[in-house]
Amino acid sequence: MSARVLVVDDVPVNRRLLEAKLAAEFYEVAMAASGAEALAMASKWSPDVILLDVMMPEMDGFDTCRALKDQPVTAHIPVVMVTALIDRSERVRGLEAGADDFLSKPVDDATLFARLRSLLRTKQVQDAWRLRAETARQLGVEPLPGPQAVVAGSTVLVLADAAEAAEIGACLRADGAVPTLLSTVEEATAALAVPSARFDLAILALPAVGTEHLRLASRLKAQQATRDLPVLLVADPAQRELVLRGFEIGASDYVLRPTDGNELRARARNQIRRRRYEERLRTDLDRSLELAVSDPLTGLRNRRFVQHHLEAALRAGDVSVMMIDVDRFKAINDGHGHAGGDIVLREVAERLRSQLRAADVVARYGGEEFLVVLADAPPEEAVAIAERLRVALEKTPIPTGQSEASVTVSIGLAITPVGVSASEAVAAADTALYRAKALGRNRVEVAQSPQHPPQRLG
Repeated sequence: MSARVLVVDDVPVNRRLLEAKLAAEFYEVAMAASGAEALAMASKWSPDVILLDVMMPEMDGFDTCRALKDQPVTAHIPVVMVTALIDRSERVRGLEAGADDFLSKPVDDATLFARLRSLLRTKQVQDAWRLRAETARQLGVEPLPGPQAVVAGSTVLVLADAAEAAEIGACLRADGAVPTLLSTVEEATAALAVPSARFDLAILALPAVGTEHLRLASRLKAQQATRDLPVLLVADPAQRELVLRGFEIGASDYVLRPTDGNELRARARNQIRRRRYEERLRTDLDRSLELAVSDPLTGLRNRRFVQHHLEAALRAGDVSVMMIDVDRFKAINDGHGHAGGDIVLREVAERLRSQLRAADVVARYGGEEFLVVLADAPPEEAVAIAERLRVALEKTPIPTGQSEASVTVSIGLAITPVGVSASEAVAAADTALYRAKALGRNRVEVAQSPQHPPQRLG
């Protein structure tokens, strides 16, 4: 998972060491030598993660982190503090300033990259929702107020032995949270399966022996209903490998035993606030899009929305754009009537939507044409997604009432570099679409960029 990482440290050798480690894993790296430089660089460069040294002159890491979180343009960027300090009170101070985690010097490579992957997964989802919400605001739909900072009333599932669960529960209640204390994986599974159950956080205290708690975390991340539930692990220092595996599964954070109550509370608050932030973005997005930017026939986003979304996406990075056209749609209308044609368009829309990721946008562009904007998809993946969409439409006829319609689509795909206009991106995808139709329909054709002619997919 490649991303932009800003390294902030006043010691040149420390900056170069982290730069070398990150570059070896194909991260794009920028560096700042002070808090003030970090603020300017973060606003200008928009990193995905900031690695921030604590001990710096003039403006230390705590002040820098608070300033980053106070600026709307940088408040959403995860901050990992890198420090030689081992005092727990300093860790809590950093968490209260808005830091997402601490790494101790010398930085352990495995822990560093596990934390980056975990934070980037969360940020990718948040960025997708933020981008869509910003598109809605540009269309004149005002967002709802932001979520409250307090976590009182939040619900937390705690899986631990009786003594440890009681300690964790007491810490959570100090902030007004409502814990559900459970001692076995079976009890936790049953509690999560209750239809009316809703948790803001799951805290899993790893036992000395066994991996059943991590298996539960894996199930949480695999199921649609609990995929976005943050997971906080509690572990012994000797369970480092299990914690790293937890991050790979999708855990959000961890606390080491002996558990410091203040640190646990700070980390729990951060996760609950992030959960509420994501839920508010989702609610805001759903409300605004239904009001202004949905196609009434298919329920997809309409042309107006996707054009604004594409313009914003192209300012942020490379984008893959697909123009999709239902082959011989006039013949479908003639053979099945306009009501049958509407049924076909609705089913095409549903199949496209079901094959795409949550961060992608699919819209009805006009008539029987659809436009797809892929979020953060490398060229090879974009081609594979396009082919998957084509097959999903071809393999099963669509019932239209008294009969069935065999439906295929032609797809033009443009891999569009950052800075290209939305109209150029759409034009490139449209040109590739016409080539697909000219070559016999029911196929994918790729234009590598708007500046180059379409190239035939092998």
